[in-house]
Amino acid sequence: MSRMIGSRAAGLSLLCLLAACENGADPSVDEPSAAVMTAATPTLHGLVAGEAHTCGLDANGIAYCWGANFGGALGDGTTTNRLTPTRVLGNLKFAILTGGRFFTCGVRQGGAAYCWGINNNGQLGNGSTTRSLTPRLVTGGLTFAKLSAGFDHVCGLMGGGKAYCWGANSSGQLGDSTRTTRRSPTPVRGGMNFTAILTGAYHSCGLGNTGAAFCWGGNFSGTLGDGTTMDRKVPTPVIGGLSFTRLATSSTHNCGLVAGGVAYCWGLNAAAQLGDGTQINRTAPTAVVGGPTFTAISAGHNHTCGIASGGAAYCWGANAYGQIGDGTLASIQPVPTPVSGGLTLARLALGAVHSCGLDAGGASFCWGNNDYGQIGDGTLITRLVPTLVF
Repeated sequence: MSRMIGSRAAGLSLLCLLAACENGADPSVDEPSAAVMTAATPTLHGLVAGEAHTCGLDANGIAYCWGANFGGALGDGTTTNRLTPTRVLGNLKFAILTGGRFFTCGVRQGGAAYCWGINNNGQLGNGSTTRSLTPRLVTGGLTFAKLSAGFDHVCGLMGGGKAYCWGANSSGQLGDSTRTTRRSPTPVRGGMNFTAILTGAYHSCGLGNTGAAFCWGGNFSGTLGDGTTMDRKVPTPVIGGLSFTRLATSSTHNCGLVAGGVAYCWGLNAAAQLGDGTQINRTAPTAVVGGPTFTAISAGHNHTCGIASGGAAYCWGANAYGQIGDGTLASIQPVPTPVSGGLTLARLALGAVHSCGLDAGGASFCWGNNDYGQIGDGTLITRLVPTLVF
């Protein structure tokens, strides 16, 4: 995920800075009207979280977003924060969504990628640095099977597993052996095919065909898991010889699951987000302790959550905003801690300081910081336990 917004005032200040650094005026909205389209709360799937916004898809593939709308991240033709799910303009039907810092991307059925929101580093992939308040087609004519948005960059996989990235590249996070910002999709070097690709703040990771993990970009506090803190501009193997079934990336830490559901994490651990019972940074995968085995795992800015085999959710790490969901504001939870409420979840999506999950019936729940409405319950009240989105 991405760098944390600590308060509403800080977020508004950052918005002003972003507006000053973007080039050009807003593009025209090509729908008949920029009026916000809303509907009764849909049953959602494909839930994803950006830094301070959340999005999901209804049964028809229509996208809905809510929370912080800096730069147009919600895609509703405005920059107005939304406290409940609001329909993305354009009537596009998506198969995949992914949330970045202040932008969002989706893959349509058929594989064409669209992005919307801020674009100061070319993260929308449309060849410009002009923000867009509604979805815009990523250039290059590529079709993607998977897509992941980081702080200010995006990576995607084509059907055969070839990786492309675009956007900010100050730490080599695009994997093209340079530090050059790219405004359109650029091949990742090394000729590898991946089965999964994920992005953090200044780094990216992929899974090889055998389950070996590779990471590249910024290596602050061991984020790349290669035993060093050196930045890498091309995919570099994560050490330890583990074969992963799933990966999760965040600002400066990553986690993965191996066969059987044992979780390993590495990178920054200042808030105990690695779940090993310490606050020691790790430059190589380290086993999460004290919890069950998991079927899914997701990483926020300084916290991590997983779904156990029965559907119960556990979280660990930073909890100053209630993002652990255990009903407390304990500063940290160093080991997996049950999320309150007894929900059976099928999916998790973690933002900077909020968390969300879908139950088996498609009901959406969120908890944690709510300064911008990212919980989706119609309020700006921080929630310490899972709260129904409506």
